[in-house]
Amino acid sequence: MAEKHDQNSPTVHVTKTVSVFPKPLHPDKILKLSNLDRQCPMLMYLVFFYKASSFYNNLSVGSVFSGLKSGLEETLSDWYPAAGRLRLNPDDGKLDLWCNNKGAVVVEATTNVKLSELGDLSQYNEFFEKLVFKPVFNGDFSEIPLVVAQVTRFGCGGYSIGIGESHSLFDGPATYDFLRAWASNSAILKEKRSPNQQRPVHERGRLLVTNFHSQKGIPSLPSSANLRVGTAAAVDHLYQLINQAVSAAAKLGAPRNIHEVGNSNLVLKTFNLSGAMIEKLKSKAFGERRGSFSCSYFELVATHLWKARTKALGLQNGTVVCLQFAVDIRNKVVPPLPQAFSGNAYVLASVALTAKELEEGSHATIIEKIKEAKNSIDNNYVNAYIQALDGSQGSLPPLKELTMVSDWTRMPFHKLDFLRGEAAYASPLVTPVPLAAYFMQNPIDPRGIDVRIGLFPGILNAFSHFFLTNMQ
Repeated sequence: MAEKHDQNSPTVHVTKTVSVFPKPLHPDKILKLSNLDRQCPMLMYLVFFYKASSFYNNLSVGSVFSGLKSGLEETLSDWYPAAGRLRLNPDDGKLDLWCNNKGAVVVEATTNVKLSELGDLSQYNEFFEKLVFKPVFNGDFSEIPLVVAQVTRFGCGGYSIGIGESHSLFDGPATYDFLRAWASNSAILKEKRSPNQQRPVHERGRLLVTNFHSQKGIPSLPSSANLRVGTAAAVDHLYQLINQAVSAAAKLGAPRNIHEVGNSNLVLKTFNLSGAMIEKLKSKAFGERRGSFSCSYFELVATHLWKARTKALGLQNGTVVCLQFAVDIRNKVVPPLPQAFSGNAYVLASVALTAKELEEGSHATIIEKIKEAKNSIDNNYVNAYIQALDGSQGSLPPLKELTMVSDWTRMPFHKLDFLRGEAAYASPLVTPVPLAAYFMQNPIDPRGIDVRIGLFPGILNAFSHFFLTNMQ
């Protein structure tokens, strides 16, 4: 579900579609993917909005298109996997990356819609889906480009640039670096400039399962390590939630399909938290301890969100609930990964409690558990986590007892100046895990956090009340 634009079906007219190739072309090669890369091969989309400006008066959509295209050609020379295709490895049936210069896709489009008609750009709108190029997927990944872009000129003279990228290519930090390089190389109302960043490292190296046992000084995993046994709390907790859901359904007399909690009717909502609101929450949560208790905004808001969402769901006291969040492992593994590593370099940390323990626990108590989970991520945890993913691949069952959070606040996408100046907003579209909450930096208040989350319609009002309590 989403905010509806004028349902006289406003249209976007595509005027040009081209493939974009690296300059120069890169020699063909197969890039072996890690199990972390294979979790989400589908395209994820982000739409950048640039409001009409006097700088754009004499700017045509064709010149924006050309600048975007030439900037991407140059960027692909270093980020060449983005011009390749995924394909199944005939030996093990798993996805790998074929760096074959098939190219990215860039689209030019126009619409008579004005940006002002879209309202608050931080709130998801179904019309946003028309601002990105969506290749038709027929089940063959080798036919799908890994990077696509669409530049759309609005009736008011503003622009959007909608970019889709396969998560199998890059994780969040690497995506930010890739887009920053692309924006820097696109000479649209500005001079091209060096992105001032290290060249990306694309080889997955020690994250490949086959390389675990060859790492000197790294303890090898027992051959029995799999999804059910191991030392990765996130995997253990997930199985605990699945078994709990199946057992609860069995007690009601009917076997339950754990996939019955669907994603199709979720409401995507953005909560705009100012820095002042977060400080107010901190003051009320810690009282006199406020000055002595140390925590990050992420830890505080994640704790508050977990408590609010669980309370809104109205779960029984004994129900096990879980908070999971991504942790960057570039400096967690032995040896460390290069900071310019471009693959997926994150695992999920996990905290599990009963609904009663979560509700009765103070913010400080829950924050300490989050810190403990974060600090538990070490080389052994990463090895076990990756090994656990080596079984058959499948989508995460949408369990309501699981709260997932992803921190994007260190990746201020709105600051990427594909055009002159920052974007008014950078809006993610529906993600493969729409129940997850994404923390994004607020474009107006650098201390603020925009929380985008998918909610079941029946708990939207309750969640909003519990979440905003103590902040307003």
